[in-house]
Order: sequence, then C-alpha cells, then structure tokens
Amino acid sequence: MTNRIAIFLGLFLIAAAVIDIILFGDKHMIFLGKKLFALIDWAAFWR
Repeated sequence: MTNRIAIFLGLFLIAAAVIDIILFGDKHMIFLGKKLFALIDWAAFWR
C-alpha cells in the first residue's frame, strides 16, 4: 500500500464517520465501538 492510498483511505474513513455522526447522531458509533471491543476480546481468546 502506498502512502497516497493509505492517506486517501484514512480520510475516507474519517469522512464516513463524520457524516454518520452528523446524520444519525453518536449512538451508532458508541454501539459499534462496544461491538468492536467485544470482537477484539473474542479474537484474543481464540488466539
């Protein structure tokens, strides 16, 4: 992955998160954050 692609991907993800927060509020991001931590914990268990 080149630096240009990594920067574009990072900016795209940040923009998507900002648009989601503007349109739907922060409840979705909190829910997804909790699920992400649960997934990390589950993956660490199976490691």
